[in-house]
Amino acid sequence: MVTIRDVAQASGVHVSTVSRTFSAPHLVSAETRNRVLAVAEGLGYRPNRAARALTTGRTHNLGLIVADIANPFFPPLIKAAQAQARERDYHVFVADTDENPLMEQELIETLCKQVDGVLLCSPRLSNRVIERLRAQVPFAVVNRRVKGLPTVLMDVGQGVRAAVEHLADLGHRRIALLSGPSGSWTSEEMHATATDAAAEAGVELTVLRPNEPTEQGGLAAAAAVAGSGMTGVLCHNDLVALGLIEGLRERGLSVPGDLSVIGVDDSLPGRLNRPKLTTITMPTAAAGRMAVDLLLAAVNAGDAATAALARLETTLIVRESTGPVAPAVLPARLPAGQAVR
Repeated sequence: MVTIRDVAQASGVHVSTVSRTFSAPHLVSAETRNRVLAVAEGLGYRPNRAARALTTGRTHNLGLIVADIANPFFPPLIKAAQAQARERDYHVFVADTDENPLMEQELIETLCKQVDGVLLCSPRLSNRVIERLRAQVPFAVVNRRVKGLPTVLMDVGQGVRAAVEHLADLGHRRIALLSGPSGSWTSEEMHATATDAAAEAGVELTVLRPNEPTEQGGLAAAAAVAGSGMTGVLCHNDLVALGLIEGLRERGLSVPGDLSVIGVDDSLPGRLNRPKLTTITMPTAAAGRMAVDLLLAAVNAGDAATAALARLETTLIVRESTGPVAPAVLPARLPAGQAVR
């Protein structure tokens, strides 16, 4: 069996350097790391993770918990997080809660025994429960503010403000917001920002909530939207927007001829849809990489860990699902500050 000493001798480095190459590669120069890895590969050396865990107390595993792995928002984040973890010699266990907070808590409690840290992406649990569970293992959170936890936020409010201004510039004076599920930080941020932006633009805003963050959620909301007199709709995510467009089509309404629709995520289905979906980009891959870095910093810092906060920008991408209001339905512009919920 090839040992770590064999790799060190063949690489011309100390045994401790080989150990760091596999346990903390960021602490080894790129040249040395590449040489050691090439020698290890040539000799067929594989580090014994179980033995290392007994020695160091580290599993070199991370848990990654998402709300719905079928939602196209999450796969880019998962892939980026896994790639970033591999660079740091960590493996990632991915778990899907199916939007169920009870299942989320169960998964966290199960994973805590098998990983060095847990990354929560768009959690549905209350902050109170998360704060209680954090005593078991280091946490980092994506798209939720929890006091004392490392956090990555995608600034959806930035994109929402641009979306409301875009609709107002196209002549829309009555718009709707299809919010997401209860417990969603993104949904609350969208609600707060859309309310302020609509008031500033002199646009009437109606909030329809809660909605499933799926195509079915959009389909179910189509009847209410179709009969509301609204001419523009901002949706919780692209899936809701695509379901809404289909539901409106079933009722004989066209997008953007009769209603303009905006999603969130800039997912592949939205780009392939006809009409192509106007949407707010969410930097999910960057969030996945950054969240892993913050989580591992917390793991390595132990009791000295600090609650770092990273905020990533979002932007509006204008495509085919938004357009001007037909002149026949244009009401007078409301004075600034007169928008309603």
